[in-house]
Amino acid sequence: MGEEVVLGVDAGGTHTRCLVVDLDGRVRGRGRAGGANQRSSADPAVAFADAVTATLREAGPVSVVEAVFGVAGAGAAGLARTEETVLRAWRALDLPGRPEVGDDIVVAFAAGTAEASGAVLVSGTGAVAAAVRDGRIERRCDGYGWLLGDEGSAVWLGVRGLRAALAALDGRGCDTVLTEILASALGVPAGSRQALVGAAYSVAPAELGALAPRVCAAAEDGDGAALEIVSEAAARLLQSLAAVVAEPVRAPLVLAGAVLREGPVAERVRRALLERYGVRPVVAVPGEYGAAALALRRAGSSERLHAELLDQARRG
Repeated sequence: MGEEVVLGVDAGGTHTRCLVVDLDGRVRGRGRAGGANQRSSADPAVAFADAVTATLREAGPVSVVEAVFGVAGAGAAGLARTEETVLRAWRALDLPGRPEVGDDIVVAFAAGTAEASGAVLVSGTGAVAAAVRDGRIERRCDGYGWLLGDEGSAVWLGVRGLRAALAALDGRGCDTVLTEILASALGVPAGSRQALVGAAYSVAPAELGALAPRVCAAAEDGDGAALEIVSEAAARLLQSLAAVVAEPVRAPLVLAGAVLREGPVAERVRRALLERYGVRPVVAVPGEYGAAALALRRAGSSERLHAELLDQARRG
């Protein structure tokens, strides 16, 4: 038996990240693996097992007393399947007890604040907005996956960029540097519509989120098509938030996910939140810290220790 620890996992469409901390909030191990979204990732069970194994290997001899998994796509429609997948990986690793499994929304909120109630706007591989009360989701908007929603997400930005590039190539849209930038990112010749289409359809939908930084960079360089995409992404994210929070909007309001951490979409969203609601949002630390903080709370720790863990993450 080793030192008692808790384990937190944040799993999205492209990455699964795991953190082990002791009961005093000190980080003992970190690990990561591929995506574990039930709807869009290749083998979530393997991703869970790989991330946890790498983390526990780094932590050394420890005893896991609590664990929280926040998994994209594990809302009501996908929760049972996600729980089964997590438990299969958990049992394969011969770990004790039963981890808490849920979607990544509450985990994202907990990665921004130790308070129990507020709101969170997430834009990473997917996108969702939610009002949180007493640690539970009270209302939510979007988070429907790449096919039906996730408006303003990285995948949405990547797909919109590809559409703009194809529209320029076949004469429906304005000229844009996206025709060259996105072709290069996908490893196909610039100017070949069929090559671009073939490359886009050859990867998992979640992987198209990797094109989002190229679209955002083009916008920052002044490309008209990219600027329009970025502005629309910010507008759609704000619409999702407005659907779940009543005015006056009160802090804490947490922004989570790579798209809202920095860059032109994040800048537009923050500016609009300040101008419309007079609220300065809190930017979440990586989600695995939120999951670990929730696991600490399940183990009986205080709000103060939760806040200290987030401060530790912000200090790097």
